[in-house]
Amino acid sequence: MADTGYDEWIDAVEAGEGYYLACPESHGSLPPRRTCPHCGALELEDQPLPDSGTVESFSVVHVAAPSFAGDTPYATAVVDFGPVRLTGVVRGVEFDDLEVGTSVGVTVEEHETTGDPVVVFRPR
Repeated sequence: MADTGYDEWIDAVEAGEGYYLACPESHGSLPPRRTCPHCGALELEDQPLPDSGTVESFSVVHVAAPSFAGDTPYATAVVDFGPVRLTGVVRGVEFDDLEVGTSVGVTVEEHETTGDPVVVFRPR
């Protein structure tokens, strides 16, 4: 079953054409949205997602729920892309080298346990 808005966003990120939604007040949010969650504006416009962001927070998971068991250990991070923050999995870096402030890009890769698409950050 398709998740209208989200699936389109995932496809765009995977194609290197990630975007976010901006209201007239310059608040950023991620689809699917019909209104700005910050000010309630109804006029939302697609804006290109910046090429890189900065890790604001991360956690390395060693014991996971069954749906992520095949992925352990893995790191999840919250990354600041300016107008929006994204949450995803960090790949391509040793966990000991991962730190707040690391510059990363965003892509979509396969979830190792389920094969579903997952938001992935890789160092720049």
